[in-house]
Amino acid sequence: MNSVAIAINVYLRNRKREEQMSIRAKQDREVIRLEREAVIPVLKPKLIMTLANLIEQSSDRAEFLKLCKRVEYTIRAWYLLQFEDLMQLYALFDPVYGAQKLEQQKLSSEEIDVLEQNFLNYMFKVMEKSNFKIATNDEIAIAQSGQYLLNLPISVDESKLDKKLLKKYFADHPRENLPDFADKYVIFRRGIGIDRTTDYFFLEKVDMIIARIWGWIMRIFSRKLIAPFKKAIKKDDETTEDEEFQDDLYVERIRIENLDFSLQNLASKITIQEPTFDRIIVVYRRAGSSKVKKERGIFVKHLKQIPMADMEIVLPEKKNPSLTPMDWVKFLTTAVLGLGAATGSIETPQADFWVIVAVISTVVGYCAKIYFTFQANMDTYQNLITQFMYDKQLDSGKGTLLHLCDDVIQQEVKEVIISFFILMEQGKATLKELDMKCEELIKEEFGERCNFDVDDAVQKLEKLGIIAKDTIGRYYCVGLKRANEIIGTTTEELVLKARQEGGA
Repeated sequence: MNSVAIAINVYLRNRKREEQMSIRAKQDREVIRLEREAVIPVLKPKLIMTLANLIEQSSDRAEFLKLCKRVEYTIRAWYLLQFEDLMQLYALFDPVYGAQKLEQQKLSSEEIDVLEQNFLNYMFKVMEKSNFKIATNDEIAIAQSGQYLLNLPISVDESKLDKKLLKKYFADHPRENLPDFADKYVIFRRGIGIDRTTDYFFLEKVDMIIARIWGWIMRIFSRKLIAPFKKAIKKDDETTEDEEFQDDLYVERIRIENLDFSLQNLASKITIQEPTFDRIIVVYRRAGSSKVKKERGIFVKHLKQIPMADMEIVLPEKKNPSLTPMDWVKFLTTAVLGLGAATGSIETPQADFWVIVAVISTVVGYCAKIYFTFQANMDTYQNLITQFMYDKQLDSGKGTLLHLCDDVIQQEVKEVIISFFILMEQGKATLKELDMKCEELIKEEFGERCNFDVDDAVQKLEKLGIIAKDTIGRYYCVGLKRANEIIGTTTEELVLKARQEGGA
């Protein structure tokens, strides 16, 4: 009995910790806690004009606008060579035309292995600079802990995926919290949003009713076993989550399973809500179909606004959905019990014909319910696939990489401009003070919150030569006019000037 008590105690402890780590309930609501991201969610033109309008002197305003242009031109030039190397490498591993270009290069297998690892190294750095993060096991577990529009078990056909490319990369570039499938494919995610859907959801409501009845029955049987051990969980396990994660983002997940059991909800339209990953990029390679010729194409797919509970839809090389083992167990168990009940009724001397009909009808009806629910879910799945192809997929391959490169430049420019503006307007500041003031500015002027990447911004400003640090570790900037002189006239400005003179 002691071993049973220990096992149940451990299970309850782990369960509680998992829930506290990522999901918390507030007044019967399911709320997912998410860390704030480093992405500045403000368009660059709006950011620059808003900050410029905060400058009182018109002459300073003109110098500031000139500085913003020179900062962008310079940062773009810094990344130009790196991005060109990235695009040239991807041309060799493009799933469509890459094989032809590799043949033209006459490279050995070992040389190609080196080039593909170089490509991954460049691409992962661009992902990091663009504030994309690799989805961890915990994040994926939380995402899959609920259902939204997709109610079918989706799995990957691992036999169709290469297991060497990414495995070698992460062996050479180890990272923490890699997901279990990182040797086959990688899911990058960035940004958080909310998706809402309004409908009747008749079949889902029926499933919810059956699930609640089944759960009520199971609680009756399990209460006597588990209740004595609940007291064994110490109160020390309770975390001060509100204090520790007060700056994090909380998004409510509204699911059919959590709705109030009322006739109004059952008979009318309802609105469900699910947090989304604003951007998802999936990287993988297919397994080669030929043992002679090795598959070299690398797939890069870019999707937007993917509901967390439906993120299985982005998985590569998905298997066709089918009835789950639990569905088959329910199906067969119901059929056996129903036939047994019907046979027993027939053998009874005073068998009631209508009782037999009722039993058989119940069995047939339940089996039909399982079948038609599966068919309805299959239709939903096919519609989602079609919708994702047209609405959710932003780009793939070269288009995704070009988008990422531009993303990096836009984020870097915004970080540099905001940091310089704070130092210009508010004077000297330590790194921590500068970080806090930049986040406050974004919140006050634009109503947005982000985890400002102050280290990267300061590094760029020092490289530009327009800020410095005093003896006690505080940063300060040079004047606007001097900053423009230090950066100097850029190539883009010379081209624009020549174009204007030529037009005149």
